[in-house]
Amino acid sequence: MSTSEATIQSDPFSSFGGARETAQKALGDAAANARESAKIAAQKVKETARSGVYNTAYGVSFGVVFSAVFLTELLPEGNVVRRGLEDGAEAGFDSAVAKAEELRAKRRTWRGRRSAHAEDHALSPAH
Repeated sequence: MSTSEATIQSDPFSSFGGARETAQKALGDAAANARESAKIAAQKVKETARSGVYNTAYGVSFGVVFSAVFLTELLPEGNVVRRGLEDGAEAGFDSAVAKAEELRAKRRTWRGRRSAHAEDHALSPAH
């Protein structure tokens, strides 16, 4: 039997099945690659957005504070506006320090409660 006769006598569905399996594998690989690429792209977008928001907030904060300090230095020593800016800055700083201390105290209390809860849970009998 010649090669052409063997080809004619072979099952046409066996080559179709092989092609189908190859196509399914390729599509499965493509889907996995697409999912992974989408995850990476989403992470990059989140990082870029965070960076943009941070830089915007930093710029606004720096601009406001720098402008106030610069303006304060331009004004004469006894000027009412200068005293108001200085007193306001000092009050703002004191308020920020007090708020930070309050948050630290709350965090310590919360950690203590969480630790006590974990100890209680560890000591309780298994259900």
